[in-house]
Amino acid sequence: MFGLVAGIAVIAALDRAGLPVMNRVFLPRAAESGCRVLRVVDGDTLTLACPGIGIARSRLVGVDAPEIFSPRCARELRLGLTAKLRVQARLWTARDLAIVRQGRDRYDRVLTTVFVDGESLSRWLVDEGLGRPYDGGARAGWCS
Repeated sequence: MFGLVAGIAVIAALDRAGLPVMNRVFLPRAAESGCRVLRVVDGDTLTLACPGIGIARSRLVGVDAPEIFSPRCARELRLGLTAKLRVQARLWTARDLAIVRQGRDRYDRVLTTVFVDGESLSRWLVDEGLGRPYDGGARAGWCS
């Protein structure tokens, strides 16, 4: 769905059958913090390049999105891919991007709050039905 070629990422949008229909260019954009989003891994995980830490995996604070790499059912995979594509599109069309780093999680990912045009990306995912509020406890499944 997303590849990095010579510093330019290509996004493939999918039609209703799940087939690629178009490509768009996503230029990594610097946030106010100096961090750049290099890749959307899934709905709640990004790859960032940040001053002082280099390239790092980032986990969005406050949201749990469906899994792509270890889904428990076809519905979770479909929702996870949709969340990933929607986050890519949201970042691609952003006028303003702010990334606030908040430490690291147990997997050594950088915990971040991301604001797109002044709106929390985590809150937006929840509002769109592509994520659930998450505080670090047990996560509910996506297969019901």
